[in-house]
Amino acid sequence: MEQLPAMQYLMAGALGLGLAACSGFRVFVPLLAASLCYHFGYLAPAAGFAWLGSWAALLTLGTATLVEIAGYYIPVVDHVLDTLTTPASFVAGTILMTSALPHLDPTVRWTLGVLVGGGTAGLVQTATALLRGASTATTAGLANPVLATAENTLAIGGVALTLLLPLLAAALVLLLVVYVLSRLRRWRARRRANG
Repeated sequence: MEQLPAMQYLMAGALGLGLAACSGFRVFVPLLAASLCYHFGYLAPAAGFAWLGSWAALLTLGTATLVEIAGYYIPVVDHVLDTLTTPASFVAGTILMTSALPHLDPTVRWTLGVLVGGGTAGLVQTATALLRGASTATTAGLANPVLATAENTLAIGGVALTLLLPLLAAALVLLLVVYVLSRLRRWRARRRANG
């Protein structure tokens, strides 16, 4: 196993955890995002997960994402989806966490995938299912489309934030470097002018 800096492990773990948590809101949104990232080379999947970036996976996950998002706006279907997506979110969270950790021993990867990724996704999904049940009981389901919109927003926004945060951090570091260099240049210019 090649040695990588701790920061790379931390970034891979944070990526996997962020995507796994989002799969608790919508199972297929983060899987589709990971598939797109693997397909277009933005991220490199762990060994054995190249299939996630295939055209077949992209088409299947794209269709499943649209069906899942739309289904949560249909009364009764939203509860059926909660029943189906609770175990599915655990599986999706496990896959997302495991596929994001390419440079770890497979036993460690799968253990972290199941415990951290699957556990996080399962907890988030269980909480949303309980919230939907409470909404149905207290509002006769009238508030469920509002919850569906909030969950869709959290899933899509969370995935975007998870995937773009490293780029935003790099851009901020670059801006900071440019700022420091310009200040240093001005300071040297003033020093020459005064000296």
